[in-house]
Amino acid sequence: MRVALVGTPTDFEKLRAQLDDSIAVVGEFATLVEARHGDVHVDAYIVAPEERLGDEDLREPLTARELEVLEQLAAGLSNKAIAARLGISDQTVKFHVASITGKLGVTNRTEAVRRALRLGLVAL
Repeated sequence: MRVALVGTPTDFEKLRAQLDDSIAVVGEFATLVEARHGDVHVDAYIVAPEERLGDEDLREPLTARELEVLEQLAAGLSNKAIAARLGISDQTVKFHVASITGKLGVTNRTEAVRRALRLGLVAL
């Protein structure tokens, strides 16, 4: 498998130490945008996580239901699709999304997913 690493030089060292011999690192980039526009063919991008915050560092911990909604957001589902999948109303999904963005300190659902990925709250 061919991968590109995204992060800082310190991150690259840590990430390489975790990879097995079947994974070939073909590029190192400071940002995911740079990696995607880089002139290398890769099977995956490995993005170094930000230092994981403890619940005490979040404005308020996410509830179990908020984490479920967040996982669906990360999967790219619309509010209506999330509502159908979780058996709740569209309005309830909107409420949860607003709560999630507030707790993560972001302004929209895209930023919420990005921040959650960096914090290790969800995975793709």
